Amino acid sequence: MTKRLVGMLLTAAVATGVLAATPAAASASETATTARPHLLTYKIYFGKCEDTCRIKVRIKNVSRQRLYDVSLNARLWVNGKKVGACYDYVGGVRAKGVRWAGCTVRSAKLAQMWTRYLDGEIDFDFETRTNVHYEYYS
Repeated sequence: MTKRLVGMLLTAAVATGVLAATPAAASASETATTARPHLLTYKIYFGKCEDTCRIKVRIKNVSRQRLYDVSLNARLWVNGKKVGACYDYVGGVRAKGVRWAGCTVRSAKLAQMWTRYLDGEIDFDFETRTNVHYEYYS
């Protein structure tokens, strides 16, 4: 939280012209201008998740411009251990449009965890962490 407050203070000071151009102030203003806007929202759905796991993601473009080269990376975790990952290329998403992406995780580690769950040794609490990449031209 302290870093956030210091960053906001530096940005405000540079904007008002209180600070002279120092390397720290220059880097703070550069990072503020190079940050990408969040043009997507997405929601994760799970299909059947046993020895293979189906991950579906609803991707919504909330901007007024077309997005190009949209892709999905998903990593699956069971009981806090990474058991696999998958990738899907979506393509373009029109302005205010919706596209679906989905991929299936199949791995020996996932099958082993499912077998241990069936034997009653462990719980099977799964979660996913996703990343959606895109390009846009303004």
